Amino acid sequence: MAEKPLAGRLALVTGASRGIGAAVAKRFSAEGAHVILLARTQGALEEVDDEIRKDGGEATLVTLDLRNADAIDQMGLSLYQRFGRLDILVGNAAVLGGLSPVGHFAIKDWAEVMAVNVTANWRLIRSFDALMRQSDAGRAIFVTSRVARETPPYWGAYAASKAALETMAKTWAAEVASIGTLKVNLVDPGIVRTRMRAQAFPGEDPLRYPAPEAITQVFVDLAAATCARHGEIVEAY
Repeated sequence: MAEKPLAGRLALVTGASRGIGAAVAKRFSAEGAHVILLARTQGALEEVDDEIRKDGGEATLVTLDLRNADAIDQMGLSLYQRFGRLDILVGNAAVLGGLSPVGHFAIKDWAEVMAVNVTANWRLIRSFDALMRQSDAGRAIFVTSRVARETPPYWGAYAASKAALETMAKTWAAEVASIGTLKVNLVDPGIVRTRMRAQAFPGEDPLRYPAPEAITQVFVDLAAATCARHGEIVEAY
């Protein structure tokens, strides 16, 4: 029997309690990875963990609010002490912040979108860069959105945050290009049946769109040690 593509790999997935994050975490486990599940809600993480264990996998649960920058740094130290490396990072967690004319966003909503969607991912890079260099095939994957490039009206906060994320990830990719063993990419999942989509379009039929489980293959491809792609935005649709 062929070895699973992520066998023996250590993967951390943010926003792993539901939606795309949960689907990717379960798929990574099924492909052989030990998955570190990170989200704010312990109960929801335990549900994902139960499914992973039921299928014969194993996971480590981290209950953490990504707005807590010091906690991210502490997590980096803890991972170093326990594992000594990180093979795969999936920066998936994000918040919508509502839809509004650019000048009408509440200050707290705008700040939260930037804190979770941009700054938290920067803190993850800052904390995990050295850990990922310890891997023989480090793979960082960030989840973006087409709105970063299409800039539709009323999506100002979310679109701006994803545009910033794309620029930041591509910059990191350029900086580590000479290392060779560390690859950094982004995934644009397209329209997927998630809670965030329902928040943005509460009146539409969610069954028109694929479930998160349907778009996990691209994450497996980018997480594999054999992946040569680097500094790209990869569409899952």
